[in-house]
Amino acid sequence: MSSWVCSYVTRNVVNLHPFSLTKHLDFPATIRRRPVSFPITSAPKFPSLKLRNSQSSTHEGEEGSESSVQALTIPKEWLLPSRAIEESEWLRVTLHKWLDDEYCPEPTNVEISEVAAKSYYSSLLKKETDMGEILLKMAQDLTSISYQESFHGAFTSANAAINLIVDRIETGLL
Repeated sequence: MSSWVCSYVTRNVVNLHPFSLTKHLDFPATIRRRPVSFPITSAPKFPSLKLRNSQSSTHEGEEGSESSVQALTIPKEWLLPSRAIEESEWLRVTLHKWLDDEYCPEPTNVEISEVAAKSYYSSLLKKETDMGEILLKMAQDLTSISYQESFHGAFTSANAAINLIVDRIETGLL
């Protein structure tokens, strides 16, 4: 019976109501495209940054006014032993709170903040002012911790610590 219905519909309904794509939908469709010329010659526009050169740059002879990069450095007064211990203690407390807030409170956060603070203190006592060097040393020191039961790792922890230090420097909480 279903074949009878199909054949009836095909013969009678389709023939009674002819449907033409070209008539009803204005086919054949034409698409208007804008021409593209290659190579594309307009460069993307980025805001230009004018910063001072890093003291530890390996390209000291290549100093240009527009191509220089600012070095993130620790303030000189933080290199004093009494101030270095204050700053490392600040980092220990602040990083521990940040890790607990950002992820979840866990015992690893205590260990991370202690190792990061010791590494930071050691860098300050060695008169290391370059944030990149401090970051690399801290990340290396943080690899001694087991992150098996943690939500983060050595490099994310070191980056978080450095971000907190940079925020402290930039906001002027010296």
